Amino acid sequence: MTTRPIVDLMELSPDFLRDPYPVYAKLRAEGPVHRVRIPRGQEAWLIVGHEACRAAFTDSRFSRDWVRSGNVNNMFHVDPEQPALAHMLMSDPPVHTRLRRLVTKEFTPSRTEAMAPRIQQISDELLDEMTADGRRQADLISSFAFPLPMTVICELLGVPELDRLAFRGWSNEIVGPTTPEAEAAAYDELSVYLGELITAKRAEPGEDLLSGMIHTVDAGGDRLSPKELIGMSMLLLVAGHETTVNMIGNGVRALFAHPEQFAALKSDPSLLDGAIEEMLRYDGPVENGTIRFALEDVEIGGVTIPAGDSVLISMADADRDPARFKNPERFDIRRDARGHVAFGHGLHYCLGAPLARLEGRIAIRGLLERCPDLSPGLADDAELPWMPGMLIRGVKELPVRW
Repeated sequence: MTTRPIVDLMELSPDFLRDPYPVYAKLRAEGPVHRVRIPRGQEAWLIVGHEACRAAFTDSRFSRDWVRSGNVNNMFHVDPEQPALAHMLMSDPPVHTRLRRLVTKEFTPSRTEAMAPRIQQISDELLDEMTADGRRQADLISSFAFPLPMTVICELLGVPELDRLAFRGWSNEIVGPTTPEAEAAAYDELSVYLGELITAKRAEPGEDLLSGMIHTVDAGGDRLSPKELIGMSMLLLVAGHETTVNMIGNGVRALFAHPEQFAALKSDPSLLDGAIEEMLRYDGPVENGTIRFALEDVEIGGVTIPAGDSVLISMADADRDPARFKNPERFDIRRDARGHVAFGHGLHYCLGAPLARLEGRIAIRGLLERCPDLSPGLADDAELPWMPGMLIRGVKELPVRW
Protein backbone atom coordinates (compact mmCIF):
# COMPACT_ATOMS: atom_id res chain seq x y z
CA MET A 1 0.00 0.00 0.00
CA THR A 2 1.19 3.52 -0.80
CA THR A 3 0.21 7.07 -0.04
CA ARG A 4 0.30 10.00 -2.40
CA PRO A 5 1.35 13.64 -1.92
CA ILE A 6 -1.34 16.31 -1.95
CA VAL A 7 -1.95 17.65 -5.47
CA ASP A 8 -3.24 21.21 -5.76
CA LEU A 9 -5.54 21.10 -8.78
CA MET A 10 -5.30 24.84 -9.45
CA GLU A 11 -1.50 24.65 -9.39
CA LEU A 12 -1.57 21.82 -11.93
CA SER A 13 -3.57 24.08 -14.22
CA PRO A 14 -4.67 27.70 -13.60
CA ASP A 15 -7.31 26.97 -16.26
CA PHE A 16 -8.70 24.06 -14.23
CA LEU A 17 -12.21 25.46 -13.67
CA ARG A 18 -12.75 26.05 -17.40
CA ASP A 19 -11.07 22.87 -18.64
CA PRO A 20 -10.36 20.26 -15.95
CA TYR A 21 -10.13 17.32 -18.37
CA PRO A 22 -6.35 17.45 -19.05
CA VAL A 23 -5.68 17.52 -15.30
CA TYR A 24 -7.94 14.53 -14.68
CA ALA A 25 -6.32 12.64 -17.58
CA LYS A 26 -2.84 13.31 -16.17
CA LEU A 27 -3.88 12.01 -12.76
CA ARG A 28 -5.65 8.98 -14.26
CA ALA A 29 -2.45 7.99 -16.06
CA GLU A 30 -0.75 7.80 -12.67
CA GLY A 31 -3.47 5.80 -10.91
CA PRO A 32 -7.14 5.81 -9.87
CA VAL A 33 -6.81 7.59 -6.48
CA HIS A 34 -5.19 10.92 -5.59
CA ARG A 35 -5.05 13.20 -2.57
CA VAL A 36 -6.01 16.65 -3.91
CA ARG A 37 -6.65 20.19 -2.79
CA ILE A 38 -9.79 21.44 -4.52
CA PRO A 39 -10.42 25.08 -5.57
CA ARG A 40 -12.27 25.88 -2.30
CA GLY A 41 -9.11 24.93 -0.37
CA GLN A 42 -10.45 21.66 1.05
CA GLU A 43 -8.51 18.43 0.82
CA ALA A 44 -10.12 15.24 -0.45
CA TRP A 45 -9.38 11.96 -2.20
CA LEU A 46 -10.22 12.09 -5.91
CA ILE A 47 -11.18 8.91 -7.75
CA VAL A 48 -10.69 8.94 -11.53
CA GLY A 49 -11.21 6.47 -14.36
CA HIS A 50 -14.43 4.83 -15.53
CA GLU A 51 -13.99 1.46 -13.84
CA ALA A 52 -12.80 2.89 -10.50
CA CYS A 53 -15.57 5.50 -10.43
CA ARG A 54 -18.36 3.02 -11.14
CA ALA A 55 -17.01 0.74 -8.42
CA ALA A 56 -16.81 3.64 -5.95
CA PHE A 57 -20.41 4.63 -6.66
CA THR A 58 -21.57 1.22 -5.42
CA ASP A 59 -19.06 0.82 -2.55
CA SER A 60 -21.00 0.84 0.73
CA ARG A 61 -17.82 1.85 2.56
CA PHE A 62 -18.29 5.37 1.16
CA SER A 63 -21.06 7.26 2.93
CA ARG A 64 -23.04 10.41 2.18
CA ASP A 65 -24.66 10.65 5.60
CA TRP A 66 -22.67 13.64 6.81
CA VAL A 67 -25.37 14.68 9.29
CA ARG A 68 -25.31 11.39 11.21
CA SER A 69 -21.52 11.34 11.07
CA GLY A 70 -21.35 14.46 13.22
CA ASN A 71 -18.94 16.06 10.72
CA VAL A 72 -21.39 17.98 8.56
CA ASN A 73 -19.31 21.16 8.88
CA ASN A 74 -16.50 19.42 7.02
CA MET A 75 -18.69 19.83 3.94
CA PHE A 76 -21.22 22.60 4.59
CA HIS A 77 -21.16 25.88 6.50
CA VAL A 78 -24.58 25.23 7.99
CA ASP A 79 -26.22 24.18 11.23
CA PRO A 80 -26.12 20.35 11.47
CA GLU A 81 -29.85 20.46 12.22
CA GLN A 82 -30.56 22.33 8.98
CA PRO A 83 -33.76 20.72 7.59
CA ALA A 84 -32.68 21.35 3.98
CA LEU A 85 -30.08 18.59 4.47
CA ALA A 86 -32.71 15.91 5.22
CA HIS A 87 -32.80 14.40 1.73
CA MET A 88 -31.69 11.38 -0.31
CA LEU A 89 -28.28 12.72 -1.35
CA MET A 90 -27.35 13.07 2.31
CA SER A 91 -28.35 9.59 3.41
CA ASP A 92 -27.42 5.91 3.12
CA PRO A 93 -29.60 2.80 3.20
CA PRO A 94 -31.96 2.10 4.86
CA VAL A 95 -32.85 5.81 5.21
CA HIS A 96 -32.07 6.50 1.55
CA THR A 97 -34.15 3.50 0.45
CA ARG A 98 -37.13 4.76 2.45
CA LEU A 99 -36.90 8.36 1.20
CA ARG A 100 -36.51 7.35 -2.44
CA ARG A 101 -39.44 4.95 -2.19
CA LEU A 102 -41.74 7.67 -0.86
CA VAL A 103 -40.74 10.22 -3.51
CA THR A 104 -40.73 7.77 -6.43
CA LYS A 105 -44.45 7.24 -5.84
CA GLU A 106 -44.98 10.77 -7.19
CA PHE A 107 -42.02 11.06 -9.61
CA THR A 108 -43.25 8.50 -12.12
CA PRO A 109 -42.23 8.07 -15.80
CA SER A 110 -45.84 8.57 -16.88
CA ARG A 111 -45.97 11.89 -15.05
CA THR A 112 -42.74 12.94 -16.73
CA GLU A 113 -43.94 12.04 -20.23
CA ALA A 114 -47.24 13.78 -19.62
CA MET A 115 -45.29 17.01 -19.13
CA ALA A 116 -43.91 17.03 -22.70
CA PRO A 117 -46.60 19.30 -24.20
CA ARG A 118 -46.21 21.83 -21.38
CA ILE A 119 -42.40 21.77 -21.65
CA GLN A 120 -42.75 22.34 -25.40
CA GLN A 121 -45.06 25.29 -24.74
CA ILE A 122 -42.65 26.85 -22.24
CA SER A 123 -39.76 26.37 -24.66
CA ASP A 124 -41.70 27.98 -27.52
CA GLU A 125 -42.69 30.95 -25.37
CA LEU A 126 -39.13 31.54 -24.20
CA LEU A 127 -37.80 31.37 -27.75
CA ASP A 128 -40.56 33.77 -28.87
CA GLU A 129 -39.41 36.23 -26.23
CA MET A 130 -35.71 35.70 -26.95
CA THR A 131 -36.17 36.42 -30.66
CA ALA A 132 -38.87 39.10 -30.37
CA ASP A 133 -38.60 42.40 -32.26
CA GLY A 134 -35.95 41.04 -34.58
CA ARG A 135 -33.39 40.49 -31.82
CA ARG A 136 -30.38 38.55 -33.05
CA GLN A 137 -28.38 38.04 -29.83
CA ALA A 138 -28.96 37.06 -26.22
CA ASP A 139 -27.46 35.40 -23.17
CA LEU A 140 -28.62 31.83 -23.71
CA ILE A 141 -28.42 30.98 -19.99
CA SER A 142 -30.62 33.78 -18.63
CA SER A 143 -32.95 33.88 -21.64
CA PHE A 144 -33.52 30.17 -22.19
CA ALA A 145 -31.37 27.51 -20.48
CA PHE A 146 -32.25 28.68 -16.96
CA PRO A 147 -35.93 29.72 -17.21
CA LEU A 148 -36.98 26.55 -19.06
CA PRO A 149 -36.12 23.94 -16.38
CA MET A 150 -36.75 26.43 -13.58
CA THR A 151 -40.32 26.96 -14.77
CA VAL A 152 -40.81 23.22 -15.28
CA ILE A 153 -39.62 22.13 -11.85
CA CYS A 154 -41.45 24.96 -10.10
CA GLU A 155 -44.70 24.02 -11.82
CA LEU A 156 -44.10 20.36 -11.03
CA LEU A 157 -43.51 21.11 -7.34
CA GLY A 158 -46.15 23.84 -7.15
CA VAL A 159 -43.89 26.81 -6.37
CA PRO A 160 -45.61 30.19 -6.97
CA GLU A 161 -44.24 31.99 -10.02
CA LEU A 162 -43.38 35.21 -8.22
CA ASP A 163 -40.96 33.35 -5.93
CA ARG A 164 -38.90 31.71 -8.66
CA LEU A 165 -36.30 34.44 -9.14
CA ALA A 166 -35.19 34.16 -5.50
CA PHE A 167 -34.51 30.47 -6.05
CA ARG A 168 -31.78 31.21 -8.58
CA GLY A 169 -29.77 33.09 -5.95
CA TRP A 170 -30.31 30.43 -3.31
CA SER A 171 -29.50 27.59 -5.68
CA ASN A 172 -26.31 29.23 -6.95
CA GLU A 173 -25.04 29.61 -3.39
CA ILE A 174 -25.92 26.03 -2.50
CA VAL A 175 -24.12 24.43 -5.47
CA GLY A 176 -21.29 26.98 -5.67
CA PRO A 177 -20.94 28.94 -2.40
CA THR A 178 -19.21 32.31 -2.60
CA THR A 179 -18.66 32.69 1.16
CA PRO A 180 -19.53 30.59 4.24
CA GLU A 181 -21.95 33.32 5.36
CA ALA A 182 -23.74 33.43 2.00
CA GLU A 183 -23.98 29.62 1.94
CA ALA A 184 -25.54 29.50 5.41
CA ALA A 185 -27.96 32.31 4.54
CA ALA A 186 -29.09 30.56 1.34
CA TYR A 187 -29.88 27.35 3.23
CA ASP A 188 -31.69 29.25 6.00
CA GLU A 189 -33.79 31.39 3.66
CA LEU A 190 -34.71 28.46 1.42
CA SER A 191 -35.69 26.33 4.42
CA VAL A 192 -37.94 29.05 5.82
CA TYR A 193 -39.61 29.60 2.46
CA LEU A 194 -40.19 25.90 1.82
CA GLY A 195 -41.53 25.41 5.34
CA GLU A 196 -44.11 28.15 4.77
CA LEU A 197 -44.99 26.73 1.33
CA ILE A 198 -45.47 23.23 2.78
CA THR A 199 -47.77 24.61 5.48
CA ALA A 200 -49.88 26.29 2.80
CA LYS A 201 -49.97 23.13 0.64
CA ARG A 202 -50.97 21.03 3.62
CA ALA A 203 -53.97 23.28 4.20
CA GLU A 204 -54.90 23.59 0.53
CA PRO A 205 -53.35 20.76 -1.52
CA GLY A 206 -53.17 20.96 -5.29
CA GLU A 207 -52.28 18.59 -8.11
CA ASP A 208 -48.56 19.34 -7.78
CA LEU A 209 -45.72 17.07 -6.68
CA LEU A 210 -45.20 18.82 -3.34
CA SER A 211 -48.84 18.32 -2.39
CA GLY A 212 -48.48 14.69 -3.39
CA MET A 213 -45.38 14.21 -1.22
CA ILE A 214 -47.12 15.82 1.76
CA HIS A 215 -50.08 13.50 1.58
CA THR A 216 -48.44 10.30 0.29
CA VAL A 217 -48.59 7.43 2.78
CA ASP A 218 -47.16 4.01 1.89
CA ALA A 219 -48.75 0.67 2.67
CA GLY A 220 -47.09 0.59 6.09
CA GLY A 221 -48.36 4.03 7.05
CA ASP A 222 -44.98 5.74 6.52
CA ARG A 223 -44.77 9.30 5.25
CA LEU A 224 -42.20 12.09 4.97
CA SER A 225 -41.68 14.10 8.16
CA PRO A 226 -41.90 17.94 8.09
CA LYS A 227 -38.09 18.14 8.08
CA GLU A 228 -37.81 15.55 5.29
CA LEU A 229 -40.38 17.42 3.22
CA ILE A 230 -38.20 20.53 3.33
CA GLY A 231 -35.06 18.55 2.49
CA MET A 232 -36.60 16.60 -0.36
CA SER A 233 -38.25 19.72 -1.80
CA MET A 234 -34.91 21.53 -1.73
CA LEU A 235 -33.17 18.63 -3.46
CA LEU A 236 -35.78 18.29 -6.21
CA LEU A 237 -35.89 22.02 -6.78
CA VAL A 238 -32.14 22.60 -6.97
CA ALA A 239 -31.16 19.38 -8.75
CA GLY A 240 -34.27 19.60 -10.92
CA HIS A 241 -33.07 22.70 -12.70
CA GLU A 242 -29.28 22.99 -12.24
CA THR A 243 -28.60 19.79 -14.17
CA THR A 244 -30.69 20.82 -17.18
CA VAL A 245 -29.40 24.41 -17.26
CA ASN A 246 -25.84 23.15 -17.64
CA MET A 247 -26.72 20.26 -19.92
CA ILE A 248 -28.14 22.80 -22.38
CA GLY A 249 -25.30 25.30 -21.93
CA ASN A 250 -22.50 22.74 -22.15
CA GLY A 251 -24.21 20.96 -25.04
CA VAL A 252 -24.49 24.15 -27.09
CA ARG A 253 -20.83 24.98 -26.37
CA ALA A 254 -19.84 21.52 -27.61
CA LEU A 255 -21.78 22.09 -30.84
CA PHE A 256 -20.10 25.47 -31.31
CA ALA A 257 -16.67 23.87 -30.86
CA HIS A 258 -17.46 21.12 -33.37
CA PRO A 259 -19.16 22.79 -36.36
CA GLU A 260 -19.19 19.58 -38.44
CA GLN A 261 -21.23 17.88 -35.71
CA PHE A 262 -23.49 20.92 -35.43
CA ALA A 263 -24.10 20.82 -39.19
CA ALA A 264 -24.85 17.09 -39.09
CA LEU A 265 -27.43 17.55 -36.34
CA LYS A 266 -29.14 20.42 -38.15
CA SER A 267 -29.36 18.40 -41.34
CA ASP A 268 -30.58 15.22 -39.62
CA PRO A 269 -32.82 15.78 -36.54
CA SER A 270 -33.05 12.00 -36.05
CA LEU A 271 -29.57 12.26 -34.50
CA LEU A 272 -30.95 14.31 -31.59
CA ASP A 273 -31.33 11.52 -29.03
CA GLY A 274 -27.77 10.36 -29.60
CA ALA A 275 -26.54 13.95 -29.53
CA ILE A 276 -28.08 14.48 -26.07
CA GLU A 277 -26.29 11.38 -24.73
CA GLU A 278 -22.99 12.51 -26.26
CA MET A 279 -23.43 15.98 -24.74
CA LEU A 280 -23.92 14.34 -21.36
CA ARG A 281 -20.82 12.15 -21.83
CA TYR A 282 -18.54 14.74 -23.40
CA ASP A 283 -19.11 17.64 -21.01
CA GLY A 284 -21.81 16.71 -18.53
CA PRO A 285 -23.55 19.07 -16.10
CA VAL A 286 -22.12 17.43 -12.97
CA GLU A 287 -18.34 17.28 -12.73
CA ASN A 288 -18.00 15.27 -9.53
CA GLY A 289 -20.45 13.42 -7.32
CA THR A 290 -21.52 14.88 -3.98
CA ILE A 291 -18.65 14.45 -1.52
CA ARG A 292 -18.66 11.19 0.39
CA PHE A 293 -16.53 10.05 3.33
CA ALA A 294 -14.89 6.72 4.08
CA LEU A 295 -16.53 4.69 6.84
CA GLU A 296 -13.36 2.62 7.18
CA ASP A 297 -9.94 2.41 5.56
CA VAL A 298 -10.50 1.71 1.87
CA GLU A 299 -7.76 0.50 -0.47
CA ILE A 300 -8.08 1.29 -4.19
CA GLY A 301 -5.29 0.71 -6.67
CA GLY A 302 -2.76 0.20 -3.90
CA VAL A 303 -3.64 3.49 -2.17
CA THR A 304 -5.40 3.58 1.19
CA ILE A 305 -8.11 6.17 1.83
CA PRO A 306 -8.25 6.53 5.64
CA ALA A 307 -11.53 6.25 7.52
CA GLY A 308 -13.26 9.62 7.89
CA ASP A 309 -11.57 11.26 4.89
CA SER A 310 -13.58 13.02 2.16
CA VAL A 311 -13.93 11.39 -1.25
CA LEU A 312 -14.82 12.84 -4.67
CA ILE A 313 -15.85 10.60 -7.57
CA SER A 314 -15.00 12.24 -10.89
CA MET A 315 -17.92 11.66 -13.23
CA ALA A 316 -16.32 14.03 -15.74
CA ASP A 317 -13.17 11.95 -15.96
CA ALA A 318 -15.02 8.63 -16.00
CA ASP A 319 -16.75 9.73 -19.19
CA ARG A 320 -13.45 10.74 -20.84
CA ASP A 321 -11.65 7.47 -20.07
CA PRO A 322 -10.24 5.84 -23.24
CA ALA A 323 -10.52 2.46 -21.54
CA ARG A 324 -14.30 2.83 -21.89
CA PHE A 325 -14.85 5.25 -24.79
CA LYS A 326 -12.74 5.21 -27.94
CA ASN A 327 -11.21 8.63 -28.72
CA PRO A 328 -13.02 10.18 -25.72
CA GLU A 329 -11.77 13.70 -26.47
CA ARG A 330 -13.72 13.60 -29.74
CA PHE A 331 -17.29 14.92 -29.67
CA ASP A 332 -19.28 12.58 -31.91
CA ILE A 333 -23.08 12.70 -31.90
CA ARG A 334 -23.19 9.33 -33.72
CA ARG A 335 -21.21 7.63 -30.92
CA ASP A 336 -22.80 4.95 -28.76
CA ALA A 337 -22.46 6.88 -25.50
CA ARG A 338 -24.27 4.33 -23.38
CA GLY A 339 -22.45 3.61 -20.15
CA HIS A 340 -21.72 7.23 -19.31
CA VAL A 341 -22.20 8.25 -15.68
CA ALA A 342 -23.41 11.83 -16.20
CA PHE A 343 -26.41 11.07 -13.97
CA GLY A 344 -24.42 8.98 -11.52
CA HIS A 345 -24.52 5.24 -10.95
CA GLY A 346 -25.93 2.87 -8.37
CA LEU A 347 -28.46 3.69 -5.66
CA HIS A 348 -27.94 7.46 -5.98
CA TYR A 349 -28.62 7.47 -9.75
CA CYS A 350 -30.49 10.70 -10.56
CA LEU A 351 -34.24 10.29 -10.07
CA GLY A 352 -34.90 13.14 -12.49
CA ALA A 353 -32.76 11.83 -15.37
CA PRO A 354 -35.78 11.12 -17.63
CA LEU A 355 -37.09 14.67 -17.08
CA ALA A 356 -33.67 16.21 -17.78
CA ARG A 357 -33.35 14.23 -21.02
CA LEU A 358 -36.85 15.26 -22.10
CA GLU A 359 -36.15 18.92 -21.42
CA GLY A 360 -32.80 18.68 -23.21
CA ARG A 361 -34.34 17.16 -26.34
CA ILE A 362 -37.09 19.79 -26.50
CA ALA A 363 -34.67 22.65 -25.81
CA ILE A 364 -32.01 21.69 -28.37
CA ARG A 365 -34.61 20.86 -31.03
CA GLY A 366 -36.27 24.25 -30.46
CA LEU A 367 -32.98 26.10 -30.78
CA LEU A 368 -32.10 24.29 -34.01
CA GLU A 369 -35.50 25.05 -35.54
CA ARG A 370 -35.81 28.66 -34.42
CA CYS A 371 -32.16 29.73 -34.56
CA PRO A 372 -30.47 27.58 -37.25
CA ASP A 373 -27.63 30.13 -37.56
CA LEU A 374 -26.88 30.06 -33.82
CA SER A 375 -23.23 30.93 -33.12
CA PRO A 376 -21.06 32.07 -30.19
CA GLY A 377 -21.40 35.68 -29.08
CA LEU A 378 -17.78 35.76 -27.91
CA ALA A 379 -14.74 35.00 -30.01
CA ASP A 380 -12.88 33.39 -27.09
CA ASP A 381 -14.55 30.73 -24.94
CA ALA A 382 -12.03 31.48 -22.18
CA GLU A 383 -13.85 34.76 -21.48
CA LEU A 384 -16.95 32.98 -20.17
CA PRO A 385 -17.66 33.12 -16.40
CA TRP A 386 -17.72 29.61 -14.90
CA MET A 387 -19.59 28.26 -11.92
CA PRO A 388 -17.19 27.94 -8.95
CA GLY A 389 -16.27 24.67 -7.27
CA MET A 390 -16.15 21.12 -8.58
CA LEU A 391 -19.74 19.91 -8.33
CA ILE A 392 -21.83 21.61 -11.01
CA ARG A 393 -20.04 22.21 -14.32
CA GLY A 394 -21.32 25.07 -16.44
CA VAL A 395 -21.08 28.73 -17.36
CA LYS A 396 -23.02 31.53 -15.68
CA GLU A 397 -23.50 33.29 -19.01
CA LEU A 398 -23.38 32.18 -22.65
CA PRO A 399 -23.69 35.02 -25.19
CA VAL A 400 -25.03 33.83 -28.53
CA ARG A 401 -26.10 35.34 -31.84
CA TRP A 402 -28.09 34.07 -34.81
